[in-house]
Amino acid sequence: QVQLVESGGGLVQAGGSLRLSCAASGRAFSDYTMGWFRQAPGKERGIVATINWSGGRTTYADSVKGRFAISRDNAKNTVYLQMNSLRPEDTAVYYCNRVPPATDYWGQGTQVTVSS
Repeated sequence: QVQLVESGGGLVQAGGSLRLSCAASGRAFSDYTMGWFRQAPGKERGIVATINWSGGRTTYADSVKGRFAISRDNAKNTVYLQMNSLRPEDTAVYYCNRVPPATDYWGQGTQVTVSS
């Protein structure tokens, strides 16, 4: 069983930056491809970025390419999401999970609000 705790969200003006962290406890974290997901009000949760077990391969949703960067530190069991040039449409609750996501692994998420 893996427990995931997201942190680092907040309120920021458009054009600003935030760094999200996802701390994992439990077994086999370093074996998983991990991802960041987000869910805006009234919308379905969707994937934002993924990173393979070694950190050598990353993918991004078109909407965040060139602005967001995902990374991981397996020694610290932590996945990060650096978010730059934030836009109001990035406002959402952000979650991390393995890829493909495991139902039992969803955490509380962290709220990101970008004001215009």
